[in-house]
Amino acid sequence: MALSRNLIILCSLLFFISPCISQTSFRPKALLLPVTKDPSTLLYFTQFNQRTPLVPVHTILDLGGLYLWVDCDRGYVSSTYRPARCNSAQCNLANANGCITACFDAPRPGCNNNTCALLVDNTVTNIGTDGELGQDVVSLQSTDGSNPGRVVSVSNFLFVCAPSFILNGLPSGTEGMAGLGRTKVSLPSQFAAAFSFNRKFAICLSSSKGVVFFGKEPYIIQPNIDVSKILTYTPLIINPVSTAAAFVQGDPSSDYFIGVKSININGKPVPLNTTLLSINSQTGFGGTMISTVVPYTVMETTIYNAFVNAFVKELVDVPRVASVAPFGACFDASKIVGTRLGAAVPSIDLVLQSSNVFWRIVGANSMVQVNEDVLCLGFVDGGENPRTSIVIGGHQLEDNLLQFDLATSRLGFSSSLFSRQTTCANFDFTPKA
Repeated sequence: MALSRNLIILCSLLFFISPCISQTSFRPKALLLPVTKDPSTLLYFTQFNQRTPLVPVHTILDLGGLYLWVDCDRGYVSSTYRPARCNSAQCNLANANGCITACFDAPRPGCNNNTCALLVDNTVTNIGTDGELGQDVVSLQSTDGSNPGRVVSVSNFLFVCAPSFILNGLPSGTEGMAGLGRTKVSLPSQFAAAFSFNRKFAICLSSSKGVVFFGKEPYIIQPNIDVSKILTYTPLIINPVSTAAAFVQGDPSSDYFIGVKSININGKPVPLNTTLLSINSQTGFGGTMISTVVPYTVMETTIYNAFVNAFVKELVDVPRVASVAPFGACFDASKIVGTRLGAAVPSIDLVLQSSNVFWRIVGANSMVQVNEDVLCLGFVDGGENPRTSIVIGGHQLEDNLLQFDLATSRLGFSSSLFSRQTTCANFDFTPKA
């Protein structure tokens, strides 16, 4: 829903120019961020350095997030922080939705008069509020695709100073969310502008550690496999209606959608209402979205029921057992053989622009071991009439490298790296001597 604005006068944004971003004299071809999965919440953390003096900042990786937002209420201290003033080029670039005319406290990061207001969206709890647009130093490692390289900095990186309460519902130690979405001020867009490299990035998540690459390939995973050479491509689709918890009317979604046309299990089509797989251009409902803040793939009820029934039919020799929340279909683990690709269960194909282009989900990504006796199908019933018909969640993304090319609006995907006898945890974070 769109938030009401108290004490805010809408900005008059009259022109657009490039962001005021500077960088070190060394010009990297790519950057990287380490990723770690939190076992209690199943969210993915990343860490980089920010401010002057530099301090480590722990944020949740949000694939469709609008931009970086950080809690500035609790101990944000930096000599290089600058608020973005109303009607400035920074406001224009960030598509600011208003101006904060007065902050009734001593000036500090997040509390300055006549500064741009942007919406802050906690996509885990679906709570939104307003925050102050500002800029500060951000520092992270470069890469040649194989190992970390020199540390580089962006001196005027735009982000939003958020109030502390917006962190409610996030794991302890979280200081914000790092948005990789389709905006001009998301992490991929700002890094590309700062270092003049390709507007693309890739995520490679795992149940332990993973990596995000920004910029030019290759993506080398040990034992010396260049995953960029084994990708299959499909168009990225823009949802014309925002899918955020807090948004301005008329904003498109910053999330990443793909055109799933059908679902096959063991090569057999699942009987679905295919109209749900398309995005309604008026309401923004429907379609298939990719998310790093949803632990397991969520499906609209009729899709979910047809999907589960088809899967159970193909796994006919394995007894079902009592369901374990949040899953609806669970099985006797002793009757399922383990393989290099995970549990030996029917393959699931998300069929894309043609029958020859599909994202295959193998047992490692389709099944969840809830205890030593029970394996569950790791998909969740999303209820009737959800905003998005299918949301592909973190468990299904793990050990699959996904490349998001913003310039050409296409997704490259590897399917399970287990078939290549490697994992996303195998990126070598040891710097070269």
